[in-house]
Amino acid sequence: QLVKQLMFFLLVLRFSESSDKGWFRSLFVHKVDARKDAHSNLLSKKETSNLYKIQFHNVKPECLEAYNSLEAEVQNRLHQDKDYPCEVVGSWNTWYGEQDQAVHLWRYTGGYPALTECLQKLKTNKEYLEFRKERAKMLISRRNQLLLEFSFWNEPLPRQGPNMYEMRSYSLKPGTMIEWGNHWARAIKYRQENNEAVGGFFSQIGDLYVVHHLWAYESLQSREETRNSAWLKEGWDANVFYTGKTAGLCPHRYSQ
Repeated sequence: QLVKQLMFFLLVLRFSESSDKGWFRSLFVHKVDARKDAHSNLLSKKETSNLYKIQFHNVKPECLEAYNSLEAEVQNRLHQDKDYPCEVVGSWNTWYGEQDQAVHLWRYTGGYPALTECLQKLKTNKEYLEFRKERAKMLISRRNQLLLEFSFWNEPLPRQGPNMYEMRSYSLKPGTMIEWGNHWARAIKYRQENNEAVGGFFSQIGDLYVVHHLWAYESLQSREETRNSAWLKEGWDANVFYTGKTAGLCPHRYSQ
């Protein structure tokens, strides 16, 4: 129950006036030129220095309930502690995809220095070290990635629930990240009517050339209706075509 309350409060999307204008302007920017700068600088948000970490934990089936309770307790402490420049954006268990899997998305305000500061402090946090030992007994495997936000996506903010969340993960062909960004800077406008777009990220450290799109729906039926309505809009089919040319798809669906 604590896990659900935490997700209800944290993973939400409410547009402020400033973020609306920033998103609106991004639809009309010129195409990114891959020769001008590093991809991370060209595609990420310039007005913020947020760094994200996504964690994938495969949990022993018999330990999932205990894992959720323990993880939620520690996440809540870190989220509330102002000495740590990090916060929990969202925390899920899988419904479809890999079973008995937990996924956590963290935001580090201040980029790499904030991440480094958190890691150094956690190394001397006795309670956290004990938590890691206890959590390790419950896990089969784990992996993570460091991510940056696409400049044309909304920043994930609190949203009213309950909702089901879908993460669609794409492994891009090397050298196509700029092409992907140019297509989706236009395509995102087709997926805003039902407030389903939560966040868009690309990997920096970990598995490279990976993109994660995070969507929210009231239900599976709402998901189907929302996705079908996109096909009625002129231009969406072209975006899907180019998406298929540059990447493979490995969809995961998570729910709170």
